[in-house]
Parts: sequence; structure tokens; C-alpha cells
Amino acid sequence: MKIPRDLSGHDLVARLKSLGYEQTRQTGSHIRLTTQKNGEHHITIPNHDPLRIATLSAIISLVAEHFNVTKEELLKQLF
Repeated sequence: MKIPRDLSGHDLVARLKSLGYEQTRQTGSHIRLTTQKNGEHHITIPNHDPLRIATLSAIISLVAEHFNVTKEELLKQLF
């Protein structure tokens, strides 16, 4: 599955909430999310519209690694 090209930071935050992530703080245009599933994990999402493809790919890789799934499996689950 291809990574979406027109996803905003706000949209990604909403989709990651389905995985148990919650917004813990925001500093400027960067949103910090935390989950307690599979141990504590923090990620920072820039609230840009749209997110750069490389940035989105890196975030998806970090989340997939935390949940021990492939990027493809995570993309199918989120989108």
C-alpha cells in the first residue's frame, strides 16, 4: 500500500488515536503523542498540511517498530 500524499499532521494524530496514542502536549506546531500499549512510546508529529512523505514514512516506521508489525500491515490498519 502506498503512503498517502495529502495527509495533514492533524489527520495522522486522529488516525493514531485508534492505536491508543493520546496527545500529551503541543509546542508550537509539533504535537507529542504517547501510548502505553506494548510499553510507553512517544512520537512527535509536526502539525503541517500536508506532511512531507519522508516525515510521514519515518513516523510510520517508528510506530510499526513499536508494535512489532511491518509498515505495510500498519498502513492497512490506519488507512
